[in-house]
Amino acid sequence: MSQIRLSRVGHSYGENVYALMPADLVFEHGKTYALLGPSGCGKTTMLNIISGLLQPSEGKVFFDDRDVTQIPTAQRNIAQVFQFPVVYQSKTVFENLAFPLQCRKWERSRIRPRVEQVAEMLGLTSRLGLAARALTADEKQLISLGRGLVRDDVASILMDEPLTVIDPQMKFELRRKIKQAHVHARQTVIYVTHDQNEAMSFADEILVMMDGRIVQRGTPEDLFERPANTYVGNFIGSPGMNFLPIRREAEKLTLGGLPLPYPPVRLPKGEITLGVRPENLSFTSDTDPDSFPTTILSIEDHGSVRILELALGDARARMKLPREKAVPPGNTTLAVRATRFCYYVNGELVVEPS
Repeated sequence: MSQIRLSRVGHSYGENVYALMPADLVFEHGKTYALLGPSGCGKTTMLNIISGLLQPSEGKVFFDDRDVTQIPTAQRNIAQVFQFPVVYQSKTVFENLAFPLQCRKWERSRIRPRVEQVAEMLGLTSRLGLAARALTADEKQLISLGRGLVRDDVASILMDEPLTVIDPQMKFELRRKIKQAHVHARQTVIYVTHDQNEAMSFADEILVMMDGRIVQRGTPEDLFERPANTYVGNFIGSPGMNFLPIRREAEKLTLGGLPLPYPPVRLPKGEITLGVRPENLSFTSDTDPDSFPTTILSIEDHGSVRILELALGDARARMKLPREKAVPPGNTTLAVRATRFCYYVNGELVVEPS
C-alpha cells in the first residue's frame, strides 16, 4: 500500500493555459478523498495524472518514495472505476471478478475463496453465475469496483464520477456498499465527483477545486462550518451559505443599518461579508437580547424542511426550518449567535484572533 505524493505537479495545454495549476499534495494510505468541483475544474486531470493515463507537463508523482511519473498505468498497481461500468459482458460475474487474479497467475484453489469473499462484501453472491450483460448498471459498477478489491497488490482505487449513470434510487445503496468495501479493505480511495452530497457522505477529506487549483482541503465538517472563501461556502451546502454585506464603524457592526454583536476576530474597517449557514438561523422571541428583526418573504416546501427567504434590513437570507417547527407570522425575530458566523474580506475567511 502506498502514500501518493504529488510534487509541484501541474498540467498545461500551451503557455500559461493550465488545466491543473502546479501543486504539492499528499494522499495518505487508507483514507478516502473526494476531488470536488464543477466540470472543467481539473478533477479528472489530476486523477488521470495519478493513474498514469496522462503525463503531467511539470512535476513528479511518487508512490511512497518511488517516482512513478514515467511509469505506465499497468505498472502502478492501481485500480480504476470509471463513469461508465467496464465489464466483460459475455463473462459471468465470477469470471469478471476472477480475471485479474488469473492474469496474475493465482492458483485456482486461491481464486474461488477470494472471489467469493469480495462478492459477499459487495452483495453479489447471488449473481456470481449470471452473465454480466444480465445485470443492472449499479451491479455492473460493483463488478468494476470488485475487480480492484479482489487483488492484493492494489495501492489505491481511483474513481471518476462512478455514480453518474446510476439510478438516483440506487445511488445511496451503492455508495454505502463502496464505503463498506473500503472499511474492509482499507485501501486509499480518490473519488472524483461534482456532487457535494456524494463527497460529504463518502470522503474522510474533501479537496474543493476551482479553475485548476485546490481552494480548500479539509473534512466535511471543516468545509461546512468554516469555508475558507465564499466560493466554498456557496458550493458546499444546499442551499449554500448566506453572504450578507455588513459594515464596521469603530467597534460596531451593522447589517442593513441594524446593530450586530462584535465578533472574536480582528476586522478591517469598511465593507465586510458575513457568512451564515441557513441551518444556523433560528427564530427567537423579541425579548431575546441577541435578537434581530426579520420579515418572512417566501416559503418553499422541501418535504422534511422548508426553505424560508428572509429580509434582514435591506439584505436577503435563506433559512432552513425543520418540518416539525412552526412558521411564525411574517414579521418576527432571529436569534443572533455570533459563534456560528464567518467573516470574509475580499472573499477570504478572516481567521485572525483579536
